[in-house]
Amino acid sequence: MIATVYPGKLNGAQVAPASKSSMQRACAAALLHVGQTIISNPGHSNDDLAAIDVIQKLGAQVEIKNASNINGVVTPGAIIVNSKGVKPLGPEMNCGESGLGIRMFTPIAALSTQSIRINGKGSLVKRPMHFFDEIFPALGVKIQSQNGFLPIQIQGPLKTPKTITVDGSLSSQFLTGLLMAYAASGAQDATIKVLDLKSKPYINLTLDVLNAFGWKVQHENYELFSFLQHEPFKEIIEYKVEGDWSGAAFLLVAGAIAGPIKVKGLQMHSTQADKAVMQALQNANVAIALDADGIQIGSAEGTALRAFEFDATDCPDLFPPLVSLASVCRGVSEIKGVSRLAHKESDRGLTLQTEFAKLGIQIDLEGDIMKIHGGGEIKEATVFSQHDHRIAMACGVAALKANGPVTITEAEAINKSYTDFFDHLVQLGGKVKIE
Repeated sequence: MIATVYPGKLNGAQVAPASKSSMQRACAAALLHVGQTIISNPGHSNDDLAAIDVIQKLGAQVEIKNASNINGVVTPGAIIVNSKGVKPLGPEMNCGESGLGIRMFTPIAALSTQSIRINGKGSLVKRPMHFFDEIFPALGVKIQSQNGFLPIQIQGPLKTPKTITVDGSLSSQFLTGLLMAYAASGAQDATIKVLDLKSKPYINLTLDVLNAFGWKVQHENYELFSFLQHEPFKEIIEYKVEGDWSGAAFLLVAGAIAGPIKVKGLQMHSTQADKAVMQALQNANVAIALDADGIQIGSAEGTALRAFEFDATDCPDLFPPLVSLASVCRGVSEIKGVSRLAHKESDRGLTLQTEFAKLGIQIDLEGDIMKIHGGGEIKEATVFSQHDHRIAMACGVAALKANGPVTITEAEAINKSYTDFFDHLVQLGGKVKIE
């Protein structure tokens, strides 16, 4: 797919997409919950659909209710999951391109005694999974990988030793999978010691989902996790997926530079890491107003945006939208946390530098700091998504302030997380041509 985004103003209101971080965790918890789960406001991105497929492969029965079909896109109104626990139906599961999916569902699949092959596609096959090679033998799980990469073959059952120490520096997603597997296995005498944990807000989200399903996990400064007795069994659990701050960050930045617009459906008390975008927007002098109906972002008068500093170590997915924001802020903006970008759908530090250079924006990478030289003219150009959903959306947002149309090749990458992104720009008054 080729998407051409034209410069222009936005106006109106848009509901944020459903959080795939919340949705995928809810699917995992629904699989582990023996009984029925009703998931409302479910997402329909590729990562969400991959999670639904995985829990079915691992034994859950899934029914999609009140589905609507708009221009060929099926949007479920609710998902009903009936599960008897992890009982794989076949020898393989595929997590698509979802980094969270592969890292979360692999320890969950290991609860079974069945040998299972775990695979993915696209950029996921190039992302390191050495964590499992290092940790699974200590959990009694047999594993065979391709030198730390997919596909991997595992056979449980996962056993919970009294204490295990794991490295949290690469990704919190590995810990999310272990926390869910430990909680579901009733590991009340076990503890997980974590060294150098990154992205603590994502662990808060995991703990919130577990709590909603009755599993109680406590921690000491995110360094030692222990498991309490499960709450009294509930046969039916209802869980509502919250709005996605990661996807909404692109809407908020679009409103900041080309609005004003209103973004609805976000929880201000959310534990999602990317809620921190609000602080970055404030640092850049963006006009923001909150009310019961949503977030009003941007100003009709065009508030002068200033260069900003922001630490994205715990929320690295904010780099792409914040680069779009920094591009129109006069001066040099600095974002910390470049070390967290290497193992995403692309090496995002280099990818942002390469693609925004085509738009006339200079980006310097200095160790863990990214410096974006903004305030100049954003040029008409053709850019490449690098098969990375967030790069495609970042270029689409920056295009709103360009001196001419910006064409994005391989723009279908957005389907990984925010299928309706270009449609939402159009609904807000933007002009987008899809080929």
